[in-house]
Amino acid sequence: MGDSTVWTLAIAAVTGGTAVLASWVTSRGSTQAAKIQAETAARSQRAERLRESRRTAYLDLIEQTHRIGELYWEISAELRESASSTRTARLDALLDREIAEYAKIRRCARVVELEGPPSAAAAALALQKATGPFYEALRAGLADGADGQEVFNAAYNPFWRALENFVDSARDAHQTD
Repeated sequence: MGDSTVWTLAIAAVTGGTAVLASWVTSRGSTQAAKIQAETAARSQRAERLRESRRTAYLDLIEQTHRIGELYWEISAELRESASSTRTARLDALLDREIAEYAKIRRCARVVELEGPPSAAAAALALQKATGPFYEALRAGLADGADGQEVFNAAYNPFWRALENFVDSARDAHQTD
């Protein structure tokens, strides 16, 4: 074999080796790019699912708050009525409804606590606790026959303010998701 044949074989070997190495590097790069793309897509899907579940939890709590608010208006109207034996029975029935609605608002607040973030969870808990004065005023009025209308009506401003605070916290949390 002549000098040129060795030289040709050496160039062919280097070219072949370079091609194999380039193929391997390209393959590794493609695999890494596909892995990164898959991880990014999965992370994006998780974030979107979390965002939607939080939004649903926030809306459920707001809707339940409005339901219990309507019940409070009903109770206020009943408290304005003159005292009678049927009034006590109607207030007892309204108290039972209030307890049932409170259970729903408590469940909604717990779901918000679960979904987070902490700022929205704290606002949901404050909103849940803002229902307490209504219950206490109604129970006190039924227990001792006192007219709890002023105390009951005084609870509206803190209740609606707690709802506004929750909506603000939920909006902030939802926009930063």
